[in-house]
Amino acid sequence: MPEVVNRFLKYVKIDTQSQPDVEDRYPSTEKQKDLCKILVSELKELGMEAEMDHYGYVFGTLPSNSDKDVPTIGLLAHVDTSSDAPGANVNPQITVYRGGDLTLGNGIIIHENDNPELKNFVGKEIITSDGSTLLGADDKAGIAEIMTAVHYLLDHPEIKHGTVKIGFTPDEETGNGTKYFDVKKFGAKFAYTVDGGGMGEIENETFNASSATFKIEGIGVHPGTAKGKMVNAIRILSEVIAMIPQATAPETTEGREGYLHVHNVKGAVDGAEAKLLIRDFTKEGMENKKYFLSKVRDLLEERWPKAKIVLEIKDSYSNMVEVLSQYPGVVDHAMEATKLAGIEPKLALIRGGTDGSRLCFEGLPTPNIYTGGFNFHGVREWIPIFAMEKAVDTIVNVIKLWHDKS
Repeated sequence: MPEVVNRFLKYVKIDTQSQPDVEDRYPSTEKQKDLCKILVSELKELGMEAEMDHYGYVFGTLPSNSDKDVPTIGLLAHVDTSSDAPGANVNPQITVYRGGDLTLGNGIIIHENDNPELKNFVGKEIITSDGSTLLGADDKAGIAEIMTAVHYLLDHPEIKHGTVKIGFTPDEETGNGTKYFDVKKFGAKFAYTVDGGGMGEIENETFNASSATFKIEGIGVHPGTAKGKMVNAIRILSEVIAMIPQATAPETTEGREGYLHVHNVKGAVDGAEAKLLIRDFTKEGMENKKYFLSKVRDLLEERWPKAKIVLEIKDSYSNMVEVLSQYPGVVDHAMEATKLAGIEPKLALIRGGTDGSRLCFEGLPTPNIYTGGFNFHGVREWIPIFAMEKAVDTIVNVIKLWHDKS
């Protein structure tokens, strides 16, 4: 197997799932540091300076091998995997894809009709899980690709480059990947996350993101004597959900369409709560969605005067294109690097977030380079080995381009 595959197969067997809604510790799960410690050791084995801080961030440095004045470039990926599907005891499978549906085991099938990208990899090797867990390509593929690219640069000193900073972050899947990330200490002028995206995709946009919570305080009374007294918080909460149009749900939107997503509900008669995600690519779209939720609250307050209805909205991150549009060369180099790898580049947007979203607004312009994988956060995740190899080529090319064009 190519080096990138061997590294990937090793990393995915390490359980690094993060845990959402944890505020009393960082990272949210201590087991993420198991992989972080391994990565520090591997970077040192390659002859690089590397360390893990007490938050779990891994930092490494590939020194410049050129006399040129070249901007310091960062390469970033995250160690944690999503909690949306089982993530322990991953058993990766390598299959030569012959066309049609791809059967993983455990009754799980990757249907060709739902995965039109499969047709681009007929006759090539594809890595999946055995169907009982996610695979973890988001983002252990990115880690493997960065490590392989750095190793290649070290083994080929004839490729001139400036200083390259390596960063591996915990808790990206919880939205806290850069919560304690020290941009100044990292020391890069520009950076790239290697995190998701089909082969050839360079992503320079993300959603604007906020979260909303409806909290309903009702009045609990014995149901036998409840007439005129009980205020059922669950019933009120069901009206909240019913008033959110299906047309604004993530399962009915695509491309540049934003969404309102009810993703967590809990409650009893005397108290109920719903958590929502608010996403849109424009600020105007975000404000419209927030205004809509406030009108839902106002309407229900009128309908249920004895209930207490609270709406809390918290902003998470902004569309990184606002920053990246001021530094077109960062994206242009990534596009050219992809083309040099023999792949047609595609400028794309992320219907989600990435560490680069916040880093851009903290002074580190950071677009995203593809890993080559699909169906992240679920048991039908798959990634072609060919795409992983091309991602490595793209990373090497982009580092070389920053040198050659400086």
